[in-house]
Order: sequence, then structure tokens, then C-alpha cells
Amino acid sequence: MVTDTEVPTRQENPQPWIVLRMIAVVGICLSLFQLYAAGVQPLGLFYQRPIHLGFILVLCFLIYPVWGRGHPRGPSGWAIDGTLIAASIVVGAWLPVNIDTIANQIFPRDIDVWVGVLTILVVLEGARRAVGLGMTIIGVVFIAYAFAGSRGELPFLADLMPGILNHRGYSLERLASQMTLGAEGIFGIPLGVAATFVFTFVLFGAFLEVTGAGKFFIDLAYAATGRQRGGPAKAAVIASAGMGSISGSAIANVVTTGAFTIPLMKRLGYRPAQAGGIEAAASTGGQIMPPLMGAGAFLMSEFTRVPYVDIVLVSIFPAVLYFGAVYLLVHIAAVKQGMTGMTAAELPSVRGVLAEGWHFLLPLVALVALLVAGYSPMRVGFYAIGSIVAAAAARAVWVFFTDGPTAQGFVALCRRGLALMLEALELGARNAVAVSMACAVAGIIVGVVGLTGLGLKFSAMMIAFSGGNLILAILLVAIASLILGMGLPVTAAYIVLIILVGPALTQEFGMPILIAHLLVFWYSQDSNVTPPVALAGFAGAAIAGSKPMETSVQAWKYAKGLYLIPLFMVFNEEIILGGPLPLVLWSGAIAILALTAFAAALEGFLFRPMPLWARAALVPGVIACFWPDLTVEVLGAAVILGVLALNWAQARKDRDRTDTSAQSAEARPPTAS
Repeated sequence: MVTDTEVPTRQENPQPWIVLRMIAVVGICLSLFQLYAAGVQPLGLFYQRPIHLGFILVLCFLIYPVWGRGHPRGPSGWAIDGTLIAASIVVGAWLPVNIDTIANQIFPRDIDVWVGVLTILVVLEGARRAVGLGMTIIGVVFIAYAFAGSRGELPFLADLMPGILNHRGYSLERLASQMTLGAEGIFGIPLGVAATFVFTFVLFGAFLEVTGAGKFFIDLAYAATGRQRGGPAKAAVIASAGMGSISGSAIANVVTTGAFTIPLMKRLGYRPAQAGGIEAAASTGGQIMPPLMGAGAFLMSEFTRVPYVDIVLVSIFPAVLYFGAVYLLVHIAAVKQGMTGMTAAELPSVRGVLAEGWHFLLPLVALVALLVAGYSPMRVGFYAIGSIVAAAAARAVWVFFTDGPTAQGFVALCRRGLALMLEALELGARNAVAVSMACAVAGIIVGVVGLTGLGLKFSAMMIAFSGGNLILAILLVAIASLILGMGLPVTAAYIVLIILVGPALTQEFGMPILIAHLLVFWYSQDSNVTPPVALAGFAGAAIAGSKPMETSVQAWKYAKGLYLIPLFMVFNEEIILGGPLPLVLWSGAIAILALTAFAAALEGFLFRPMPLWARAALVPGVIACFWPDLTVEVLGAAVILGVLALNWAQARKDRDRTDTSAQSAEARPPTAS
């Protein structure tokens, strides 16, 4: 599993074996600590979060050398990184060791303030290495904003800001205390979620990957769809839905499923940019696919106080809509280009795939069952990891006995099982570094927003810019998410954006809090597929051998549901919040109809090519389906149904004419030569 920040841009310099061994030991210790806290003995937040951060920082400075992964560390590099590793240990141990003293004091000690400053510095440097310079710059900007005021450390900056953004300013002591001595800064909700729910499920994904679940889901998708027109592209859509529930990363989906699907799509007739774009669009859907939804579902649950299982349940239908829209666009492209499916000889059989890997379905079934039963997400993740270990072990033991057991074979089996378990523990810890570092810096942002009241000020600016118009406000959210996505991972962009615009959406525009969070979360994905910065699109281009920008445009085209479905949630709240059954069914039906019509209008094809007037007629019909008025919705649905029915009737007439011509040609006697 690969996180959004782990796709290398240059040839990496191999780490010395001793460093790799240190990374493995620290990663395994971190994973064991997390499993202990998740399933054996839950820890208080001022124990678990700092210890988690300390482990993550040590891993970060071991994995990412100061001079970059393309250069050897050298003596000077080790001097810097050794100092930062020692500082990371201090950061992780300070609060747990001194918790009684810190909790009982009125004013912080000087040593607590300086350890707080040290924590901020190592977090910013760790984020620069693991997440990217953009995240660190944003953290520094927010810290500078906290200092900018008449009573702050940087009073001259107050003159450079608009009046609405002015505040009193805060001292270094006040900021350091806010960031590190309470639950409103670095050790706040974002890192808390990363240190509990997110890590446990990242570790679950690592166990699935190491045991071969990724290949199982890809093979199952091929077996199910490979014979259809554009089969590999449809397999990419389905496999990305399955892999997304494991990896929680769009780029992880691209580099895993895309390594198989993109070459096959090219072989079938898709242009390289088209193949890479389809994979990027499908992989982005993995971020919104329950049950994991990246880290978003867990963060959303903490922010909104809505149970995690409820967020998963209401997110199923929108995710199905998204993948359905991508699937339909892929199908239309295949039909337009006259593609055929793959032959049976080129594909695995569904029965064969299930016979080999059916046990990989058991952990997912257990995961869903435990969530529905009401267990906490962290405990569910713990039991899910136990179930995948048990399922893989049972399968290995069965194969061992059916192949003829021997003492030597048993020893080899145990060694392999232990090696895979250690590999999964290390991989889970490695994969958690980037998201935990992003959440730690997000904690700085949350702390500054709470300290300065920036959230309310930003909301006032948003109201002023939009003039109270909800559509303009949503457009501003989309633009802001795209800009933030250029420098931040999806999770971090969601946290920053919801802190800034959430109060305006809920308090000023009256949007239900869960829908506001879903809107921001969905729009936070757009940096994966929207030019000029389309991270998943660039990864797809690298595999497809196509131009990055052309591939990104294709990804943007196939991922249009990412922009439309959140709008449908806003104007048809019953899709998320529930309501009378007839209304919910009606809203679901017109959502499907509108997305189908949009795909047809975009491609100019459904059952047969569409004339320009028909495509133009579909557009107002689609808009009407999004209108929060039943009469307008009915009119829009009627227009869409009429145009699509006419297209179907013309396609049937064309087919009948073709059949008649073919029969006439067969009946005509051959001419003499």
C-alpha cells in the first residue's frame, strides 16, 4: 500500500542495511503498541497520542533523510537526523512522563514551553519530509498569523492584513502551550484519529496486502467483467472500489490496480491518456468508498459526533453513484470505439478466483458485522486484523496438510508466517507516517483557528464574497479545495477546509452538518483528478506512458460525478438524512437518471450517437433534477426520459435496418464471375 506522498519522483538511494533494520524494528514496535492500545488496554489521549507521534517522528527521520531520498545521508546528515531522532523521543515521552505535574500546574513551566517549541519544530520538519513542503509552509503561515497582532511576537504583520483578519496576537509561551499542553493543538482531534482509528485500519490494509488480498480483488474484478466491452476498464472501476476499501489512497489504487489494468486497456484499444485517466478516476473513488473512505469517515465521525457506522451507511449510495457514473462513461467509450471483450482463455474464472481466495472475504464480512453490532471502530479494526491473520493461517495450514505434511515443511511454514506478520507490521507503520504527519500539522492549524477565531472571520469573508448565494458559496469551496489540494494530501485538505468553511455552511446557509462535511470531503478529492495538479492522473500517466496533462484531462472528464453528486446531496437532503420512503426512492431514481443523462450528453452517445439538439436538451433536464422543487424535478425527469427513449428507439430502428440488409444480402443469389 502506498500513500499519496510516497510515489517517488527520482531514483532513490538505497538505505544501509542497519537503517532498514532500525526502520523495521521501530515500525514493528509502533504497530504492536497500537494493537495493544486498540485491543488489550485502551490508553488516555495524553499517553497514546504523544507516544504515537514520537514513534512516527522517529520513523519519519529514518525513512526520509535530510538531503532527500536520492542522496546518501553522510556524517553531516546523520548529525542532523540523529539530533532530530533524539528530539522526537523527547517529544513522545515528555507528556506521558510529566502528565501529573503538567495537569496540576496553573502556568506552564519554562521547560514545558521549550519542549512545546521543540515539538512544533520537529513536526513541521517531519511534515516537510513525509508530506511535502506545502504542508509545512501552511503550518508556518498559521503560526505567523497567531503571532501577528499588537500583543504578539510579530506585531508588524498586523498592518499587512485586512481589518477583518486582525486580532490581538499571542506570545510564544501562549502558542506553545496551546499547541502541546492540551487537546486543542498538535495532540487534538486530527492526530487522535490518526493514532487510533486510522492507524488500526491502515494496519488492517497492510495485512490484507501482504497476504495477497489485493491480487484477489483485482482477479475477481477481471473475472466478472473481462468478457464485456471495454472489460479491463470496467475491471479497473470494480477493482478500485475494492482496493479503495483497503488502501484509502487514490495513488495507491493507481499503482496497484493500474499496473494490471492500464496495459490491458491500451491493448484493447484505449488511448494511453484515456487508459491512465480512467484508472485515476476510478482510483479516486476508492477514497469515498465505504467502509474506510481513507481517513475521512473517522475524522467526520469525530467532528460531527455522528457514529462511524452511520457515516458508512449513508455514504454507500453516493459511492455507488460515483462508480456507476464512471462505469457508464467507460462503457460508452468502449461502444463508441467498437471494442470487444477479452476471450475466456485470457481471463481467470470467477469460480477459480473464489476457490483460491474466498477466505479474504471473511475479514471484510467480520468488519462490517462488528461495525453494525456497535463495536468501536478501533476495536473493530483490532478484531479485523485478528480475523485476517486467522483466515490466512487456516488457509496455509490447509494447503500444508493437503500437499503432504513434513516436519521440514512445518518449520518453513511457521517461518514464512512469522516473516509475513512482521512484514505487515512494518508496512502498516510505514504507511501511517504521511497521514499522521499531515494530521499533526493539521492540529497546529486547528489550534491557531481556535486561538484566534479565524474560522468565524473566514466564514464572514465567505458570506461577503458569495453574497449569501449558496451556489456561489459551494463554488468557492470547490476552488479552495482545488488550491489546497495542490499542496496537501486529501485528508489534510479536508481538515483545513472544514475548519474554515464549515461554520459558514452550517450556520449561515443552514446546511446540515453531516452534509456540509460530506460536501467538503468529496470536493477535497478533486486535486487527484483536476488539472493542473492531478496527483492520481500523474501516477496514471507514468504507468500509461502518456502526457501527464492530457491524462489529467481524461481523469477530470471521467470523474465528473465527484462534482455533481455532492450537489445532489445538498439539494436533496433525504439521500443522506433520510425521510419518507417514497421521497427517498424518488430522489435516488432521479439521481441515477440525471447522472446517466449527464454521461450521455458529455459523450454524445448512449444507445447510438446523439444529435447536438438532443445533447443540448439533456442539460436543462439534468439541472432540473438537482432543483429542490418536486414539480421542476418531475419536468426534468420527463425531458430526460423522452430524449433517452428517442435515442433507444432510433438505435433499435438502426439495428433492425442492419439486420434486414444482412438478410437481403444472404438471400441474393451470387453473381457469375
